[in-house]
Amino acid sequence: MPPETSNDKPTLRANGTTALPIHSEIPESEVSQTVDLKKAQKVHANEPPEKKASTARGKSQMGEASSKDPNSNDTRMSSLSKFVSERNELFNELKRKRDAEVLSKDHPVIQVVLDLGFDKNGLLRPEMPVAAKAWESTPGSFLRHVDKKISSDVVVAKVDGKELWDLDRPLERDCRVSYIPFSSPEGRNVFWHSSAHVLGEAAECYYGCLLSHGPPVEQGFFYDMAIEGGQVVKESDWSPLESKAAKFFKEKQTFDRLHVSIPDLKKMFGYSKYKMYYIENLLPSEGSTVYRCGSLVDLCLGPHIQNTSKIKAFQIMKNSSCYFRGDKNDDSLQRIYGVAFPDKKQMTEHKQFLEEAAKRDHRRIGIEQELFFFNDVSPGSTFLLPHGTRIFNALQKLLRSEYLKRGYSEVQSPNMYDSDLWKKSGHWQHYSEDMFVLDVEKKKWALKPMNCPGHCIMFGHRERSYRELPIRMADFGVLHRNEASGALNGMTRVRKFQQDDTHIFCTQDQITEEIEGLFDFLKCIYGLFGFPFRLKLSTRPEKFLGHIETWDIAEGKLKDALNSFTASGGGQWELNEGDGAFYGPKIDITISDALRRDWQCATIQLDFQLPQNFELEYMTAEVGAKAKTAATDEAPTDGSTARPKMLGPGRARPVMVHRAIVGSFERFMAILTEHFGGKWPFWISPRQILVIPVMAGVNDYVEEVQRLFKAQKMYVDIDLSGNTMPKKIRTGQLQQYNFIFVVGAQEKESRSVNIRNRDDPETQAKGELVPLEEAIGKLKALKKERRLINAI
Repeated sequence: MPPETSNDKPTLRANGTTALPIHSEIPESEVSQTVDLKKAQKVHANEPPEKKASTARGKSQMGEASSKDPNSNDTRMSSLSKFVSERNELFNELKRKRDAEVLSKDHPVIQVVLDLGFDKNGLLRPEMPVAAKAWESTPGSFLRHVDKKISSDVVVAKVDGKELWDLDRPLERDCRVSYIPFSSPEGRNVFWHSSAHVLGEAAECYYGCLLSHGPPVEQGFFYDMAIEGGQVVKESDWSPLESKAAKFFKEKQTFDRLHVSIPDLKKMFGYSKYKMYYIENLLPSEGSTVYRCGSLVDLCLGPHIQNTSKIKAFQIMKNSSCYFRGDKNDDSLQRIYGVAFPDKKQMTEHKQFLEEAAKRDHRRIGIEQELFFFNDVSPGSTFLLPHGTRIFNALQKLLRSEYLKRGYSEVQSPNMYDSDLWKKSGHWQHYSEDMFVLDVEKKKWALKPMNCPGHCIMFGHRERSYRELPIRMADFGVLHRNEASGALNGMTRVRKFQQDDTHIFCTQDQITEEIEGLFDFLKCIYGLFGFPFRLKLSTRPEKFLGHIETWDIAEGKLKDALNSFTASGGGQWELNEGDGAFYGPKIDITISDALRRDWQCATIQLDFQLPQNFELEYMTAEVGAKAKTAATDEAPTDGSTARPKMLGPGRARPVMVHRAIVGSFERFMAILTEHFGGKWPFWISPRQILVIPVMAGVNDYVEEVQRLFKAQKMYVDIDLSGNTMPKKIRTGQLQQYNFIFVVGAQEKESRSVNIRNRDDPETQAKGELVPLEEAIGKLKALKKERRLINAI
């Protein structure tokens, strides 16, 4: 599979802007190194004069407060107030100039159409043309034309289905405007991002700290900061911070956007080495945007909500330490997490959700059920215990049975490759920091983080014919990715893992049929676990490899497959324009668990580049055709000037399809653990049956029952301990056995079992008496059919 983007590395967006990195939290086992705020304002001796001036300004400001009580909030704020004031004055000056420029522009009439999406019945609402002028009309100004049931939930706008747009930002051209509600993932991210700015404003006022950055995350947002003297955030600080935030909400502070050049950004943020790092290393040369919210002016790509009054419920959830840039050798910062909502009812529901999520936490259940554990001798690597391995093996067995039906061939490839292979594939240039690199016999090697280059070698090791295609190559091999220590999170983010990795080599004419087959595969696997799923097509980004004609053909084939899936009752799919990989379009598949959380496990990606890099080819049916290069041939990704060799007569390059259904087995097991809350369906359960004797005189029958069910490849345990029968039953219930057999003299004499069903309360006092052979037959069927419901 193509590499996943680490959350701890700067990432370049499709539009050329840069997403700031999320710093790694500091593991409790590591000792933090506190940051000296004065040092945080220092820069290198060879810095430019204007940067030295801003640094000196920061030093003098820190010195002004040195004689005061360092624990006083007034002292902290006064030590920073001067450069906050200078920063904000510069913003105001630049904003006035920009507003004057916009005012002097022509404001021609533009054609704007409101796309109001679908109603509650799933019917498309009619489009609404509105009168508008460039550099004057804003998406927010059109909300007066929109039903309040729609407008009340709107967070942000989207222009032409691509770019999120502030509601109060003037439109610049003819366009189609749609509205994004808080209930959507994009809307929540914008709302939480804006809430993070309010938290940053409160922290800057309360601590007088240097802010790093504050992004939205899965369940809210956080802000990272360096506090003078290495002070740490305490839980007693939460209430004062929340009080300050509440004050800002009442003030209806607007979020004001301004594009600023790199020189002006350096003047504006020269007091902070953290902001300077972003400016000097992550931003494009033309500069970037900043946003003002109250007294806070911060580097930010936006967009944001209209004003702070939209935030009706706000709460700090926790705090921790983290490393700047995810590097344990860098400064230790303080991180404050929060969550916010547009109404108080949603906050109440969120707290209830968190309580239920805590009960289902796979890390807790994994320990309680003895499924797995972690140890510092190998951080990020799961120690899978016998009962956890049973689940792992059941998943692999399921996939192997489907592979056999669907024409897949399982292969095994090496775990370590010469760096020359990774350079050829392009991964060395773009992904080497996330690989475990080894020096062997004076050469660089790396443990594989994905299987695709190895599978290209396997495809190309001999002559191939069109008659062999499609080739569906499946690999359960062990993979390693060098994730930052702070990014590791139970089994959902690990360094060592296995996945149901498959690469399909096919012709362009076979793409649609292969994709349709993958959709059927998705329905089969996810249906077994009760996962609904959604499909999203990501199309050609601004920076891409290959020819537009080839991309158009590929995207057309994916759309045909998606439309066919929808027509067959598979549900609507979404279009995510411009977010495809640089080497081909992709379909992202998102599943929803029992808590209605979204997880991306599966992905389907078309790749024209790797077959070119490895010069893969096959013999076509058109023997004697004119020599040509593949339609997607481009210069190699390693920057060399070499071109792929010419394809001879009757030769063509295959299309490569990267695909996974469950993705990482470790991560999928974590999702399943929380989805089922540790109550496993019988066929995948690591503890299927527990047999308990009423008295010692039937122990021989208990052992016989165990042998008979084990012979049918079921997991059967017996409890012959000296504990009382009620305690044995209670222990079995806590361990989530699917069925508990209680046997006494009556059961032994009649060769039957008294069955208590974990999920049927009526059987708990006294189970159903079932003949032994009948019980074996029913449980064999339950396992074979992989039923979700625990019933016989």
